[in-house]
Amino acid sequence: MRTLAAANPDHVVLAGDVLDWANTKTGQVRTLVLTVATLMAIIAVLMAWWKTRSFVGTLVAFVLAALVLWGISNLNVLKTKVGSEIDDTAASVSVVHGTGDAPALAGEGWRVS
Repeated sequence: MRTLAAANPDHVVLAGDVLDWANTKTGQVRTLVLTVATLMAIIAVLMAWWKTRSFVGTLVAFVLAALVLWGISNLNVLKTKVGSEIDDTAASVSVVHGTGDAPALAGEGWRVS
């Protein structure tokens, strides 16, 4: 590890070194989380088999564990999809004042009579 108080006072430490370190640590944490989640999924499937001793219960536990692991490994895809759906819904809803005091919503999926 390099220290900031180097022998050469003209030595400049760039932020790239810190960013590289942060990116490396982020990748290591992501790998650790995925490894722990995989281990927990395997334990959950084995426990489901141990408790139920049935093929269907074990298969359901396996499918649910696979979905959770897919969600953890593809978090950016899920974040993008959820964000785009929220933005689309907010853009398609408008407020229309009805006969009462409360506003009525109009837009996709809403009917105002």
